[in-house]
Amino acid sequence: MLIEFFLKLKEGGVPVSIKEFLVLLEGFQKQVIFGSVEDFYHLARTCLVKDEKYFDRYDRVFSAYFKGIIDVEGIEARIPEEWLRKLAERHLSEEEKKLIESLGGWDKLMETLKKRLEEQKGRHQGGSKWIGTAGTSPFGAYGYNPEGVRIGQQESRHRRAVKVWDQREYKNLDDGVELGTRNLKVALRKLRKFARTGSPDELDMEDTIRSTAKNAGWLDLKMVPERHNAVKVLLFFDIGGSMDDHIRVCEQLFSATRTEFKHMEYFYFHNFLYERVWKDNRRRHTERMATWDILHKYAHDYKVIFVGDATMSPYEITYPGGSVEHTNEEPGAVWLQRVLDIYPNTIWINPQNESLWDYHESIRITRDIMSNRMFPLTLDGLDRGMRLLSKAH
Repeated sequence: MLIEFFLKLKEGGVPVSIKEFLVLLEGFQKQVIFGSVEDFYHLARTCLVKDEKYFDRYDRVFSAYFKGIIDVEGIEARIPEEWLRKLAERHLSEEEKKLIESLGGWDKLMETLKKRLEEQKGRHQGGSKWIGTAGTSPFGAYGYNPEGVRIGQQESRHRRAVKVWDQREYKNLDDGVELGTRNLKVALRKLRKFARTGSPDELDMEDTIRSTAKNAGWLDLKMVPERHNAVKVLLFFDIGGSMDDHIRVCEQLFSATRTEFKHMEYFYFHNFLYERVWKDNRRRHTERMATWDILHKYAHDYKVIFVGDATMSPYEITYPGGSVEHTNEEPGAVWLQRVLDIYPNTIWINPQNESLWDYHESIRITRDIMSNRMFPLTLDGLDRGMRLLSKAH
């Protein structure tokens, strides 16, 4: 099996040698790994691939050759709680969903919810009016409504709620994630402005040779400050529930930006930018920073990058109180416009498939506010975005 995998790598354009293959076999003999496809992936790549530019080819060959092989950890006899909980959920066909109408807008929804809270006395299940579960009511959990308030549900199911009455927790993005493709870094390098500042701690070879020659051969060392990328970046990441599908690629982007930009500050927001942001998702309810403070702290020459799918209820952007997690005094659109007024070099990177953008009203609104400076989270999209940011305003 290993010999065939070795030959497949050669066919795939990965320059592997017999010597490297023998090193891999030695690793097996010494039981460096055992019984894990993931461990084998990393060991084989370490032994066989000596240049990271071939990592992508290795990934393609590995994926094709070992497709369908999974780790076997044993059989769990315990029935997940989720199985039992879903017995009380409402599952509707697409035809049935189309027959359910929304209440008719944000104001009507909030007014009706207030009335229900005043009138309701007990638990309801399977209904279409009261706050309950497994029904078609706009209020409650584990049912379906095209425009409702989700209350007491563990996670999103249909992603149609315009407000969520749950305190949810999110993980911080991992800046140590190994990139699935190094091309993200290459795209980010389009945004560069080199400068030499700080203490002189790097040898200036050309000046040293020139000065030594002028000094009759006596060595005259010349030092210069280290050359670095002087571009300053503010990065805002959306950690809303709809971003769960894009966590992996966003972690890759986060890791790449931490590597490429020396002067970078990052912040998190939920769905859209409002009056407060935070740097640690574990403390986002206790250690928030005022958005105004950030706008006052960082100069207008910073490049600003928003990363989010912009997929939400349009009310979250256009209405006071539209946020799904808190009552915002000003619409999100006002805060985004303030950023654009202060930082002319601002773009929005959207991990959502670009072919789906036109189907989401919230994406259209966000793109209009951004004056079409929204780019997909693809190599071409990043390339176009970085080129736009590199232009002087």
